[in-house]
Amino acid sequence: MEESRAAMPSNESVTPSLRAQLLATEHWSLLASRSTTQNELLVRIAIFLTLVSASVVGLALVGQATDFDGRFEVFAIVLFSILVIVGTLTLLRVANGSDEDLSYVIGMNRLRAAYVELDPGLDRYLVASSHDDEQGIVQTYAYFPPSSPLVQPLASSMMLILVVDAVVAGVLAGLIANAAGGSGVLIALAAALAGAS
Repeated sequence: MEESRAAMPSNESVTPSLRAQLLATEHWSLLASRSTTQNELLVRIAIFLTLVSASVVGLALVGQATDFDGRFEVFAIVLFSILVIVGTLTLLRVANGSDEDLSYVIGMNRLRAAYVELDPGLDRYLVASSHDDEQGIVQTYAYFPPSSPLVQPLASSMMLILVVDAVVAGVLAGLIANAAGGSGVLIALAAALAGAS
């Protein structure tokens, strides 16, 4: 153990160029991890939206084949139950992916801070931040911030999945209320409550 510690160079013996190479290696590793996470999330979102789209087509075909009788209601309830489950799991993964992305951004901001320590004049050339505080994270996510702070969250993938999943849940609740013989008001109320929750 003592021999391995003695073989390791001290901080003073590491040249700035070697530090820059080590930092760049970590930077590219974080960048690749961030890209992989974002690609996975986009694939999951595409799968969910494709399932929703295909389900609407499937409902039309089954409705024509069954004359929209009780079999259609059972099929629609089962189908939309599956869509709610898949949509909820997609939403959870997008939320987890957002947390992962945040950690990658913080890590890359810290690495930029190390680059600036190596070359203090470098900071003026960076578009992304070299600070890991909240303001630095916001700068890295949105180089040119929108006029309203609500634009970023409202335009996010998480919001898209949340809205689509809420609509699917509302349709499912309406289908169940309709199958139970509820009135039009009860069906609308069940759909609205399920969609809002």
